[in-house]
Amino acid sequence: MRGGDGRIGLLLEVLDGAFTAHGWQGQTLTGALRGLAPRDLLWRPAPGRHTIWEIALHTAYWKHIVRQRILAAQGKDAGEPFPRAPRNYPRPPARADAAAWKVDLALVKRTHARLVETVRALPGARLRARVGRSSWVVEEQVFGIAAHDLYHTGQIQLVKALARGRRN
Repeated sequence: MRGGDGRIGLLLEVLDGAFTAHGWQGQTLTGALRGLAPRDLLWRPAPGRHTIWEIALHTAYWKHIVRQRILAAQGKDAGEPFPRAPRNYPRPPARADAAAWKVDLALVKRTHARLVETVRALPGARLRARVGRSSWVVEEQVFGIAAHDLYHTGQIQLVKALARGRRN
């Protein structure tokens, strides 16, 4: 287990187990995003539904928010705003090609890495700290964001299956 506090180590394992390519549950977020072409990433299952590209940016946005909340709960500067808009479900760039996806996928991975670094540096005593006006504490936010990755991994897998069925 990583980290000096066993709870920190467990949270790090949960974060990485939901994000990296080796989750016991099956597909992880990075695994679900691997090898997709822009046409797959931009396919919308129905009007008003999100594309895989939008979902990927959404997961990065919320990791960014959780990281800001953790830093703020420690009295630290929350850092820069999320670099994409609009909030919650950022749109793919106007020129949504393979090069743009590479940039956005790097953003997804970088946001995850920064959250992991922030959690790794947490003193164990801060895990039960309330986050802002929320009733949720730091460790619940971290566990929740890992569950968020798993939820959206399933959603991405479903969108991929629907897209394949449409092409057949």
